[in-house]
Amino acid sequence: MRMMNLQEITRAMGKLDNWVLDGEFITKELEFSEFRKAIDFVNEVAKVAEKNNHHPEIIINFNVVRLSLTTHSAKSLTELDFKVAEEIDKIYEIPSESID
Repeated sequence: MRMMNLQEITRAMGKLDNWVLDGEFITKELEFSEFRKAIDFVNEVAKVAEKNNHHPEIIINFNVVRLSLTTHSAKSLTELDFKVAEEIDKIYEIPSESID
């Protein structure tokens, strides 16, 4: 998978909702009303990850989920990171009551 240059990364970041560029990663932190909803969300993220064969680093701290994406084989960001991030954003747009 081809590494993206800074201009491509900047353009792709503009399409994401509250993701942050952190070195070779893009990261997002999400807060939920309770632990169970955070876990339900992570389970939905797992489906996206498996479908794309691209797995984020996930940290769960009670009701806060931190996701980080990079392409380890490229040692950088690739289009796949942004594709998965966009799909994750669509999951989070679903009202939290629906993620059961």
